[in-house]
Amino acid sequence: MRFASYRAAQGERAAVALEGAVYDVAEVAAAAGRSAPSTLQAFIESGALEEFRSVSARGNRARPAPLSAATFVAPYRRPPKIWGIGLNYRAHAHDLGVTVPEEPASFMKPWTTIIGPGETIRLPVASQRVTAEAELGLVLGRRCRDLPEREAAGALFGYVTLLDMTAEDILRRNPRFLTRAKSFPTFLSFGPWIVTPDEIPELGAVRVTTVHNGRAAASNTVSDMAFSPFHLLAFFSRVFEFEPGDLLCTGTPGAVVIEDGDTVACRIDGFQELVNTVARTDPTAGREGST
Repeated sequence: MRFASYRAAQGERAAVALEGAVYDVAEVAAAAGRSAPSTLQAFIESGALEEFRSVSARGNRARPAPLSAATFVAPYRRPPKIWGIGLNYRAHAHDLGVTVPEEPASFMKPWTTIIGPGETIRLPVASQRVTAEAELGLVLGRRCRDLPEREAAGALFGYVTLLDMTAEDILRRNPRFLTRAKSFPTFLSFGPWIVTPDEIPELGAVRVTTVHNGRAAASNTVSDMAFSPFHLLAFFSRVFEFEPGDLLCTGTPGAVVIEDGDTVACRIDGFQELVNTVARTDPTAGREGST
């Protein structure tokens, strides 16, 4: 199944793709005499996926009118945790002339970095060199700790396209500045669709591509990861407890430098492309007396 969020008069609401059309999740459930949370984050946290799958399989007679011309936004805005992985593609590490770490290299990002499809990545005044990276994201579907790798797929709600930004000049000054370099507003875009694992049976064959101004700038398959998505889930579940809605960013096949006026995208096999524009932050924004 495929889930997204769309902008409605009453706020951002969960949507689902069924048989070529898009429907409001809560309305699909209500039409079948059931209830479901109206927001995607609450839906993920409720653990209602399998029940909803059964409800939605009852056919079009149990469905409301499909959404038309919906504007999709970030799937949700406040993941409990955003956990990122660095240097996880062997070829990318080789291109950079560095050694793949013996254990996964990681960092965290605050939820205030989040934007959705079509929104603008804002280049901060504090940085003159920002990069963007296409990545496959994992969305946790349940609480788990000390997870065996063979059970990792069962802990997922789904996969999602995402773009992770870095203030590279800040990072180059000192590798200890990684979290700061990753944490500016608009430095994480994801969506529009979260795809459940059953729709991506051969994850290793999936290709992830960073697209810059319409050109494929870096590309590789998940099989080139030094640490597979399921290994990452198992490894970090021995460090902390994952929660429903946690977002795990699995690393990039390659980054591009982005400038004012650019367009950058994440292209992953089987997903709708995630596209964002880029603009330089007005250095006078927020100052007293600015116009």
